[in-house]
Amino acid sequence: FRFGVCVIVHGLYSGRLRGISCLFYPIEFIMKSLIVVPARYGSTRFTGKPLALLNGVSMVRRTADIAQRAAKNVDNCDYVVATDDKRIAEHCEKYGISVVLTAIDSPTGSDRALSAVKKRMQDADFIVNLQGDAPFTSVSSVIAVLKALGGGAQVATPYTQLSWDALDKLRAQKCETPFSGTCVLVGQDNRALMFSKNIIPAIRYEDEMRAKSPLSPVCRHIGLYGYRVDVLERFVGWPQSHYEKLEGLEQLRLLENGVPIDCVRVESAQIETSGIDTPEDLKRAGALMAVHGDPFVGAASS
Repeated sequence: FRFGVCVIVHGLYSGRLRGISCLFYPIEFIMKSLIVVPARYGSTRFTGKPLALLNGVSMVRRTADIAQRAAKNVDNCDYVVATDDKRIAEHCEKYGISVVLTAIDSPTGSDRALSAVKKRMQDADFIVNLQGDAPFTSVSSVIAVLKALGGGAQVATPYTQLSWDALDKLRAQKCETPFSGTCVLVGQDNRALMFSKNIIPAIRYEDEMRAKSPLSPVCRHIGLYGYRVDVLERFVGWPQSHYEKLEGLEQLRLLENGVPIDCVRVESAQIETSGIDTPEDLKRAGALMAVHGDPFVGAASS
């Protein structure tokens, strides 16, 4: 992040201004970032989810690997797992994963992420909340969110535009697990208009649209958020909002309080699926890995 000062240099000749020039001296301000992976043991729909195994590798280990690789590609960036459970902490320590213990009563992953910042990097400017139930998030998506924050976004999150085939699969998935997967409406200014567990928007002339483009108008939200730390501090101090309670999506609290969310379009990951919220989602993820391969870097040696 570069800023600068302009120094005016002038001279006088016979009482008159001889010349003016501006010398630009760049000043570099080091902005620090922390990627946090919240990992709660007592999930209502899937107790012990961070320790659940996919192809022999735990969910938290997979997500921490994504965070670590992203941090290595960004200057002044680090990562940490934030958990309320000693079993998860011990598991992380076993594999050399950076971890901090947070309060059991943290109401959301965002609260847990802010607590991790205060324990691990108090002078951080940006924080990325990489949800622990999203083990197929691409490293490039994390980096894209950090770049958006560096470009001036208060909050940033990635999304991918679904093909018609991917939309059909999402619809089938919703029949089994209706609250798995989130869609986002993105405005012309690349800011979020709405997030929902329903598939949005409704498509009135779908047959015509299918004939014209391989891409549907539906955008799948990727469970990853980047915040300026001061914005996150304000966010956790606000009460739950109306639509947040209805949808079960905490990012709606930001929209309902007038905070813009910049949306960053990214390419689909090696395995394209929503977050793993239930044991059924875990089985579905395992089946996808059997077809598309395991994206975990250490899979071959695990």
